[in-house]
Amino acid sequence: MSNISLSRYALGAAAAGGAVILAIRLMNRGSTKTRHQATNKKQRPGAVLDPVGKYCQDHSTSITSAQKRLIQRTMELPPDVSVMLSSTDEFQFLQIMVQSIGATKTLDIGTFTGYSALSIALALPDDGRVISMDVSDQFSELAMNAFKEAGVEKKVQLRVGPAVETLDALIEDGESGTFDFAFIDADKVNYRKYYEKGLQLLRRGGILAVDNTLWETRVLDPTITDSKTVSIRELNSAIVRDVRVHAVLLNIADGVTIVYKL
Repeated sequence: MSNISLSRYALGAAAAGGAVILAIRLMNRGSTKTRHQATNKKQRPGAVLDPVGKYCQDHSTSITSAQKRLIQRTMELPPDVSVMLSSTDEFQFLQIMVQSIGATKTLDIGTFTGYSALSIALALPDDGRVISMDVSDQFSELAMNAFKEAGVEKKVQLRVGPAVETLDALIEDGESGTFDFAFIDADKVNYRKYYEKGLQLLRRGGILAVDNTLWETRVLDPTITDSKTVSIRELNSAIVRDVRVHAVLLNIADGVTIVYKL
């Protein structure tokens, strides 16, 4: 690649990064104004929306039929299991993030029934890929069926096993600094490890998104000291002090932190 091409690439990447950060700041301002009175519980797919939520949904691009079918199948699981499903508005936003930075190589830490991996894959070009990892293969068939129905099965690699080990293997294989986007929504106690390893694998200018960072507002109450809440609270504190990134914790869904690697 010539010096001129490299310069143009660098300028393009900087512009894309600036656009992403501006969009995040504007969205956070809007969400703060409209959701300050909310309990901040995740708007469950299929639930009756409040008037503001319904208006937002009605004026957003519709999700695909494959996404709708996967939501329906996930919601048929027991409530204490289906509650882990990511909210639709959150992933519509993250899909725009993925497209805005021109991502082709991505990580999905916490597969569950595959909604996050499916949504990321739909936002990628034909040569894009998602490495999606989960400690269990309990819902792998459900996820793979959804990928096939959406025609993105060639973009998604499912890896079963502890995510820390999967991430370590990628690092050992020389993949550090090569991923464009990463999403974290797995066991909360290991969030700090996923963040550090995910950030190592991310390229400069890449985006890392961390789900459930408000944890139904439990992180706000210092008297709540269970291991999951403490882990998320400590990660939130670590991210805001991390000189390697620019970050914003958005007041949407159950809280999602968007991290831009400098």
